[in-house]
Amino acid sequence: MGSLQTPIGMRSSSLLDTSCGYLLRELQMIWDEVGEDKFEREKVLLDIEQECVEAYRRKVDQANVSRSRLHQELAESEAELTHFLLCLGERSVPGRPEKKGGTLREQLDSIAPALREMRLRKDERVKQFRTVKGEIQKISAEIAGRLTYEDSTRKITIDDNDLSDKKLEEYQNELHRLNDEKNERLQKVEIYICAIRDLSATLGTEASMIITKIHPSLNDLYGISKNISDDILKKLNGTVVSLEEEKHKRLEKLHHLGRALSNLWNLMDASYEDRQKFSHVIDLLSFAPSDVCAPGSITLDIIQQAEAEVQRLDQLKASRTKELFFKKQKELEETCNISHMETPSTEMGNITNLVDSGEIDHVDLLTTMDEKIAREKEEAASRKGIIEKVGRWMLARDEERWLEDYDQDENRYSVSRNAHRNLRRAERARITVSKITGLVESILAKTKSWEAERQKVFLYDEVPLVSMLQEYNNLRQEKEVEKQRLREMKKMIIPQAVAEPDNFYMARPASSNRRITNRSINGGYGNSTSPMNRMYSGGFNNTSNYTALGTSIRRENRKSQASKIPVLRLNRDETSSVVSLFTGPLSP
Repeated sequence: MGSLQTPIGMRSSSLLDTSCGYLLRELQMIWDEVGEDKFEREKVLLDIEQECVEAYRRKVDQANVSRSRLHQELAESEAELTHFLLCLGERSVPGRPEKKGGTLREQLDSIAPALREMRLRKDERVKQFRTVKGEIQKISAEIAGRLTYEDSTRKITIDDNDLSDKKLEEYQNELHRLNDEKNERLQKVEIYICAIRDLSATLGTEASMIITKIHPSLNDLYGISKNISDDILKKLNGTVVSLEEEKHKRLEKLHHLGRALSNLWNLMDASYEDRQKFSHVIDLLSFAPSDVCAPGSITLDIIQQAEAEVQRLDQLKASRTKELFFKKQKELEETCNISHMETPSTEMGNITNLVDSGEIDHVDLLTTMDEKIAREKEEAASRKGIIEKVGRWMLARDEERWLEDYDQDENRYSVSRNAHRNLRRAERARITVSKITGLVESILAKTKSWEAERQKVFLYDEVPLVSMLQEYNNLRQEKEVEKQRLREMKKMIIPQAVAEPDNFYMARPASSNRRITNRSINGGYGNSTSPMNRMYSGGFNNTSNYTALGTSIRRENRKSQASKIPVLRLNRDETSSVVSLFTGPLSP
């Protein structure tokens, strides 16, 4: 534009060195030769200048358009690069200069490599997203049981606004979770299938048919991916549960048959060969359902064979049941007799009729008898300590009875062959008798403790033991009182004997009469007919009416002792001091 404002001469001179200047000089030469008017020359030059301005204008407009396009391209590139940075979650582009400078084309050239790099990275990130999302959709379809899933990445939608590593990590975590769930489901399926095969082998059924019936994909022969949906897992679990229930039922039935076989064998004393045929059934009695896993161990054939054997043996047990029942009844009676207990009453006639008619279960009958025997043995065991002490008390009481007879024998100090033996036995008997009080108190304490614990009366041969012991204590106390009374009466009689020595001397028995007979030495408590012997032998062995018998014995004892008072039978210790005053010692 500056050229248009300069004078023509100056413009002409400026164009001399250009092609336009050459043409202008040639035009002036023509005009000079022709003699063109100056006005016309100016007009032509103005036209030429105007055309030049228009040409420049067009070029400037084109240049402005090109510059605007470059600015737009640069802005779009910057915006695209910024978008890539945002969607990829990055802050900067590696290799891009931080400061912007140079022409627009230089700026475009500088940003172009970074833009190409970001585009490649975006495409790679999109592929990763498609791959991960494709796997997620595939595994989700498998978990949902949709085996017709189409593996087409074109149908997968990707959000271009968020392609960051964080978002990709979220998808990868989701994929990892789904893979774990898939593996867990596959493990569950395998566990269920193994359980079905083991249970089927134990029960003797076909496992492949059961598995195929649940879903064909579970059978490896079909060669397709296993269905791991919730519905399949539920069906597998239900199948395992039903097989476990069937296993429990069969094992329970075999346990029942095994116990029945064992009872029948014991009842009828079966041979070893008969027992060996069904030893596998008996072995199952010690196994819990979880322990039974051997193939074919609880098949229907085994159950049917055991049922047939039980039915066969059951038909033979009626007669032997009665025989064994009588044997157990005898064992029960022996147990009760040993412990001096009352034998439980059993209606033998009615039971025999029930066994013959089949109205009572033989095994239950024998089981009831075993329970009775067990109860009686348990009670006998609890009574054992008391019964043993009662036995010792009985022996001590026998020694006490013999000692009383020995002390009442006038010839116990006579010279005889067995006198020294009787003296030694008397010493031992006095030691034993001295322990009776403590023994009775111990028996009473144990008996009362037993009664408090059992809430029942301790019966000894159908007589309350506490009452028996208390009655015995009462009798001993009465005897002690009676002995004391006799001693006092003897003390009153001794002075009369001293006043009449001749009569007392004449009353001494001859040496031949002082000899103790063999019956007195060895007769003991069994042959004595004194009231005290009758009290001990009759009062404690005849248990029909202990209290009444004890009362009658005490009355008889008082009469017998009253009749003996004038005879003046003194003990060895009492007579030795008195008789020595007159005739010397009485001891041999």
